[in-house]
Amino acid sequence: MTRQDEVRGFLTTRRARITPEQVGLTDLGGERRVPGLRREEVALLAGVSVDYYTRLERGRIRGASDSVLDALARALRLTAAERDHLFALARGQTASAPRRAAPARRLRASVQRILGALHVPAVAQNARQDLIAANGPGRALYVTPFDSTDRPPNLARFVFLDHRAQAFYPDWDLACRVTAATLRAEAGRTPLDPALTALIDELRTRSPIFSEVWAQHDVREHHTGLQQLHHPVVGDLTLAVEVLAVQADQGLSIVVYSAGSKTPTAAKLTQLSRWWAAPGAASTSDAEAVGV
Repeated sequence: MTRQDEVRGFLTTRRARITPEQVGLTDLGGERRVPGLRREEVALLAGVSVDYYTRLERGRIRGASDSVLDALARALRLTAAERDHLFALARGQTASAPRRAAPARRLRASVQRILGALHVPAVAQNARQDLIAANGPGRALYVTPFDSTDRPPNLARFVFLDHRAQAFYPDWDLACRVTAATLRAEAGRTPLDPALTALIDELRTRSPIFSEVWAQHDVREHHTGLQQLHHPVVGDLTLAVEVLAVQADQGLSIVVYSAGSKTPTAAKLTQLSRWWAAPGAASTSDAEAVGV
């Protein structure tokens, strides 16, 4: 899709989810051909002319002022991640602009030591959702995604193209939506990343579910939350997730999983560590690179 297509799809789907009643507007009358707000209603809420908003929605957004973009974000009730995405679309990378560094594909030694020193499951991944490395508990936790012919394994491919993902994620539909929305946010920031574009094109070609979810234009930034997983050895897990950005390495994050003491999941993580340390398991006490 072109950048204009992205803008059009994003703004159209955002206004489609909001009713006039939600924003305190009296229905302007007439039969509604589309769900949600009309263009004139968005223009009214944003304080711009209908003609100008129509131009923006058709993708002619480059050059729009910060105040106009903020007004649109308020009118469309955008989340913080969606607002950032709108600005990324408007201020997007051009062929002549300095390119952002490519997402990391290896860990520096100091980051490897940090990852290996953690006693809870942790993985390192880049903005394309490549799994770059993991500590022993992390490899044990993500044993199914790591059991992939991809090097490095990629979580988006796993979610949409590996049938085992439907068992690994008890709420697979949610995993699909979150994965696509996270990719959408990164695509807004780095539209000229050829590897990211190739990944998205591959998923759109090979996965009808991805194409369906991608068309919703949802955007999400994943920083913290709860993760439900079904591990093939220890069963159901409810894990607290913290995503820690490695500021010195473009797009690299350490994702850490934990559970409160005396919870069923904490007991299962102990069981998982014992299983991973058992003879025959490819365990490691240090951070382990998973290939490039």
